[in-house]
Amino acid sequence: MAVEQYRQIIQQLILERAERRYAGGIKLRLSHQPITPEGEGIETQAIIDCDRDRYLLLHTGWRGNRRTHGCSLHLDIINGKIWIQHDGTEVGIATQLLEMGVPKDDIVLAFHSPYMRQFTEFATH
Repeated sequence: MAVEQYRQIIQQLILERAERRYAGGIKLRLSHQPITPEGEGIETQAIIDCDRDRYLLLHTGWRGNRRTHGCSLHLDIINGKIWIQHDGTEVGIATQLLEMGVPKDDIVLAFHSPYMRQFTEFATH
């Protein structure tokens, strides 16, 4: 597959996740939608940088007095391969990439050490 196809697949998966409902009925919002006037709520930001081939799904906001800020998904395209830098999702982004036709040889589980990658079924670099 070509890098442009990978960009489209990644964007689709990130935007789908950004719009999905999560446990407790909380609707995660895309970054262009406002949080409540009181400043409460969790905002989901789909960060899509096609120029640098960097894709993130961030969650920020407040629930009561508790601050939320974190990255649930971080993917890069490096040398024509999809590098999964972080996957904090339940389903697993690698599984979804495979279902969309991305070959295992083009997916790097970068959250594993370079040494450990040789023991996976995916690309090592």
